[in-house]
Amino acid sequence: MTRRSRELKAKGIDVINLSIGEPDFNTPDPVKAAAKEAIDNNITHYPPVAGFRVLQEAIAEKLERDNGLHFSPEQIVVSNGAKQALANIFLSILDPGDEVILTAPYWVSYADIIQLAGGKVNALPTGIEEGFKLRPERLEKAINEKTKAFLFNSPSNPTGMVYSRDEMAALVNVLKKYPDILIISDEIYEHIHFSGTHISMASFPEVKDQTVVVNGVSKCYAMTGWRIGYMAGPLFLAKACSKLQGQYTSGPGTISQMAALKAIQNPPQNSEYIQEMVSAFQKRRDMLVEKLNEIPDVKTYMPEGAFYLFPDISAYFGKTDGKTVIRNATDLSLYLLEKAHVALVTGEAFGDANCVRISYATSSHLLLEAVKRIKKALSELN
Repeated sequence: MTRRSRELKAKGIDVINLSIGEPDFNTPDPVKAAAKEAIDNNITHYPPVAGFRVLQEAIAEKLERDNGLHFSPEQIVVSNGAKQALANIFLSILDPGDEVILTAPYWVSYADIIQLAGGKVNALPTGIEEGFKLRPERLEKAINEKTKAFLFNSPSNPTGMVYSRDEMAALVNVLKKYPDILIISDEIYEHIHFSGTHISMASFPEVKDQTVVVNGVSKCYAMTGWRIGYMAGPLFLAKACSKLQGQYTSGPGTISQMAALKAIQNPPQNSEYIQEMVSAFQKRRDMLVEKLNEIPDVKTYMPEGAFYLFPDISAYFGKTDGKTVIRNATDLSLYLLEKAHVALVTGEAFGDANCVRISYATSSHLLLEAVKRIKKALSELN
């Protein structure tokens, strides 16, 4: 969708791109200043494979400060983005035939990374009616002798849903019975949370020793291009991930690490930048949901975090404008791109064929215009 959007833009067509999961904010000035200072101080040589010790220590302090979690610096591996942290984990733990349980819809790269590592995806579908949340009885039923890991994501991409403490506790009551199953908790949207405070899966003492936290600076600090993520987990896993990373990328860029250090050292409750960004996303969310609810047969809900909405548009399947027949979410996404010049992402990419993902990490006026175009294009389907 992004590629096709660029092709249309190159032809002079005004495309509104709501397909990219990237904040439309710039990296905070103090973080950029820290990067410039690192260059001036010649911090430009090979870094340690697992990241600079000072950054590992800062991440350990952040986990204690923000999440009440105790990890030693040796249990932390800094990588080229949270995506590499996930790849390191799965490449380290999976043998051919091992299964990873995850909830569908899921972030598009989860399934491919697991398969690249030789594992099998055991995706448990959830729907909009149940808030895209996994019930504990379904989790327990899915566990078998091949289950190696459970991948958990809250706040979620693509749905923006957030598990409550009670909902997480119910899953923990199942997982604690299986101490050999590794719990991988992707918390990259930790601070983009519209109600309450973030709860880490690792904060439940019953499963702390079997949980690995994956996080980074891309979303909360608008540092997508700096490529800094990290994992914090059992020491055996940190050692394995470090050994693996040492063979195919080594440590992440030194300048990016120093920028991430500055970001992580600033407590989120003291960050006007984070508060301003989250407030903007919440206002956009409210406006987007309100406007989409005005479109017939688009089924929505109220996401509690991240910056995505994942509406059910299956009522339009089988309809046509006389030229194009909408058979699935992919057809609808392509139709809206060609007809309304609005780029979304098909839900099929996330494991749910009834939905599309809308990113509201863009300005309110563009969102309003995009919904206006979507409403008009959908009205032409019969």
